[in-house]
Amino acid sequence: MISLVSKAQERPPIEFYDSKDYGADNQNWSISQSDNNYIYVANNKGLLEFNGARWQLYPSPNESVLRSVKAVEDRIYTGSYMDFGYWKLNKYGKLSYVSLSEKLKISLIEDEQFWNIISIDGYILFQSLDRIYLFNPKEGSYKIINSQNTITKMFKVGESILYQSLNEGVYKIENGDSKLIVDNEIVKNNIIVNIFDYESSMLIQTQELGFFVWKSNQLLKWSVPSAEMVSKLSVYSSIQLENGNFILGTISNGMVYLSTSGELIYVMDQKSGLGNNTILSLFEDKDNDIWLGLDNGINAININSPVSIYYDREGKLGTVYASYVFNGNLYLGTNQGLYVKPVNKNQDFEFIIGTKGQVWCLVEEDDTLFCGHNNGTFIIKDDKAELIVNTPGTWNIKSTPSYPNILFQGNYKGINILEKQNNQWVLKNKLEGFDISSKYFEIVDPTKIYVSHEYKGVYELNLNDELTKVVSVIKDPQLEKSFNSSLIKYNDQIIYSSANGVFVLDESTDRFNKDSILSKMFKPNQYSSGKLIPDNAHNRLWGFSTKNISYISPGKLSDQPILTTIAITQPMRKEMAGYESISYLDDNRYLLGRTSGYIIIDLNKLSFSSHTVSLNTIINYAIDSQPTLLDKSEFSKFNNNENNIEFTFSVAEFDKYAETQYQYQLKGYYDEWSEWSNESKATFKNLPYGNYEFNVRAKVGNVLTKNIESYTFAIEKPWYLTRTMIAIYCLIAILLVVLMHNVYKVYYKKQRQALLDKNKRMLELRQLENDQQLMQVENEKLQQDIENKSRELAISTMSLIKKNEFLSTVKEELKGLEETKILRPVIKIIDKNINNTDDWKFFQEAFDNADKDFLKKVKTKHPSLTPNDLKLCAYLRLNLSSKEIAPLLNISPKSVEVKRYRLRKKMDLPHDYSLTNYILEL
Repeated sequence: MISLVSKAQERPPIEFYDSKDYGADNQNWSISQSDNNYIYVANNKGLLEFNGARWQLYPSPNESVLRSVKAVEDRIYTGSYMDFGYWKLNKYGKLSYVSLSEKLKISLIEDEQFWNIISIDGYILFQSLDRIYLFNPKEGSYKIINSQNTITKMFKVGESILYQSLNEGVYKIENGDSKLIVDNEIVKNNIIVNIFDYESSMLIQTQELGFFVWKSNQLLKWSVPSAEMVSKLSVYSSIQLENGNFILGTISNGMVYLSTSGELIYVMDQKSGLGNNTILSLFEDKDNDIWLGLDNGINAININSPVSIYYDREGKLGTVYASYVFNGNLYLGTNQGLYVKPVNKNQDFEFIIGTKGQVWCLVEEDDTLFCGHNNGTFIIKDDKAELIVNTPGTWNIKSTPSYPNILFQGNYKGINILEKQNNQWVLKNKLEGFDISSKYFEIVDPTKIYVSHEYKGVYELNLNDELTKVVSVIKDPQLEKSFNSSLIKYNDQIIYSSANGVFVLDESTDRFNKDSILSKMFKPNQYSSGKLIPDNAHNRLWGFSTKNISYISPGKLSDQPILTTIAITQPMRKEMAGYESISYLDDNRYLLGRTSGYIIIDLNKLSFSSHTVSLNTIINYAIDSQPTLLDKSEFSKFNNNENNIEFTFSVAEFDKYAETQYQYQLKGYYDEWSEWSNESKATFKNLPYGNYEFNVRAKVGNVLTKNIESYTFAIEKPWYLTRTMIAIYCLIAILLVVLMHNVYKVYYKKQRQALLDKNKRMLELRQLENDQQLMQVENEKLQQDIENKSRELAISTMSLIKKNEFLSTVKEELKGLEETKILRPVIKIIDKNINNTDDWKFFQEAFDNADKDFLKKVKTKHPSLTPNDLKLCAYLRLNLSSKEIAPLLNISPKSVEVKRYRLRKKMDLPHDYSLTNYILEL
């Protein structure tokens, strides 16, 4: 029954988080929301925190399954196996845990688990299967309510606390004590899922038997349209929403949504987008989003979202290219054909036979619905289709007031003329002279048509009066061709839109002029398609970009049009770019085609409320150390090497179709605001020293957050730039100046002394030069004296030689005469003159003057030499030959040779060594 009722229903957006997304176990037992709008989930692995940007897992302190969670003021109370307590945010933005069961020294029952937590009148109630603990946070006291049987669940009904004790009934806690108020057999023997305050009575929901009303001590079946269906379900959890409606979480059938009066609104299960059909917990947050804790994951359902979705998960419809409401029916033209169902009725779409294939358009003309198809043009009547023109590829169909029985059909090969004959639309003719695909065309007057081709440009066609041929084709030279461009008529103006902007035709000049207001529909870097769609029902002009869908509407107080943007991004819309479709349904609701199914946008539900951005954590770290969490409420000063800092921030907003983007600045380093980004983290590395202020803001959709979060900090100068070091540098500089002064002083003193020494040396040098000159003069004089003495020695030696030679000659001549007494004295006198010692003395003195100390050297070196040997040495020193020496010694030359030989032996000279050379070298 549930399957039949839920076939063709539109569902609110669903966000699914699996265990990989939140980083914990599959099962999620309870959900709550804190004052700062964070979502907290009790998971098998511990406490999950979701701030809208990222999940954070806080493992259970005793490593057990967390069964329950309840956020109250600044505390997050949790219950688990053999423990219950609370978590609280510390100054670093992280939760820390306090165990109340340990702090209060409570003796728990063996294997006790805490399945439910309720806050009422300043008390926190923790429910296990055996007891209920009433904790007073202000006094730090507690009280225990015991039960003889299993406590299945505890309920808050109005301002009262009720609980079911199995096999006993429903009890009410009053003044700290329990009182049995319902003891009906059905209540005793069936598990109660929830109890609601309903029309001055209690609405009791059982797990297997459905709803019952307890009134006037009677338990009656709740008589509502869905009673039979609900009684067949196995319900594990349920809640009553703020609007009075009910949501049931079943064990195997997903989520059932009932109205206040018990009518079935819709069912959502795994086929509809839930992560699992077993729903363990339900929670409605402050924005009326519904959170589902599943047996496998977590779902968030934007139940009051202006967007609802028809999920074509089985691919029955395909991609929706066109939609239209006609005669109470909703028609969808897709790539698979044409489908129909009654508007706003829970019926499935039916395929219209004969329309299999690509549908391009749905157009109402002359109270007739035309379907432009790949196979041609159809007329649609209810669930029947009649092919009236088989020309392939009908892009669009247009009419002109001048010819009420004429329609223009744009197709793959140009434009056809359709004519109404005998109340039947038939093909009249094709416009000759133009064979270009006419996806977008508009009629200025019956004989002038503008055609846009995204790969060729814009053409002006002038027709003959018979509408049979194109007389002239003029390509507009100003408009550049553009991918996904379009040409439409809005408020009797021809509009061309492309990546270059939106241009309006001035019919007086036949020129397209750029319109500044319409061009605002396509912001820079957000262009996806230039397709514009007029909405005749409300005189709106719709456009599409990567970040928004938007529409232009007439101004209420002026002729200036108003631009309204709806922040639904292209990836979320999942439409076919260039083939977008949007059509009016009813009561400000629009149907937007997508690649699988469609979206319905309810403009009445659009909300432009502002949210709050939160600065979650601040982490500082040096390259060589562990990260440090910082107190975001205090100014911090870091060492110079701790110059890497990371900020995380978020907006606790959970609408699937409202994209959250962030922008930040770091004053003192990066004063300009960053580009908008989905990244909820900012990291700055290697910051120089100085004072900084970090600011972050966000926008949800197109609405800025109402606050800017800030954090100020400073990075100290490096040690070598501290005041102490600067003082040391100054001192060093002063010392260097003094040192340099002294160095220069010593240098110049040395330089001066060196100059004096140089001058002194120069004077000494000049004196030396003078002395050398004097010495040279002396030496020259001495040399002259030596030469004179040598000359004298040579003269005296030669004189002696000649004298002795003469005397020897005379002696020899006299010896030739007969020896007489007269000659003998004469010969003696001659001999005496030859061997005259005075001659030797005179020679020796002259020799010593010429060659001083020679004889002493010889005598010292050869002590065995006799005076005659010394004489021979002196004569050899004069380089005299043996013949010249012989007269001086008064011996024969042969005897001189003998003497020479003996002298060699006394001097111990080698045989081959010259005696004369030896004497000369001494």
